[in-house]
Amino acid sequence: QVQLVESGGGLVQAGGSLRLSCAASGSIFNINAMGWYRQPPGKQRELVATITSGGRTTYADSVKGRFTISRDNAKNTVYLQMNSLKPEDTAVYYCNTESYGVNYWGRGTQVTVSS
Repeated sequence: QVQLVESGGGLVQAGGSLRLSCAASGSIFNINAMGWYRQPPGKQRELVATITSGGRTTYADSVKGRFTISRDNAKNTVYLQMNSLKPEDTAVYYCNTESYGVNYWGRGTQVTVSS
């Protein structure tokens, strides 16, 4: 079992910044990639960014150049630095990882960007 706990969401004006954190605990020794997903109101969950244990990253086109995913393997924590936020970034942001073929999700943290 892997537990993921997100933090750092909130309300911010357009153009502002937020930093999300996701702390992993439990059976984490087999974790490789970790990622952030988001679910805007009334829409499906979508991939935002991923990072492997070696630091290789991928981003959704909509966040490239604005968001940065990073990872502290010693703390088993993944971060999402979000800059130049837009109202369309408003969503519940979820942390995700996989271990032994089982997908794990955090409970999510709300990010609201006002115009």
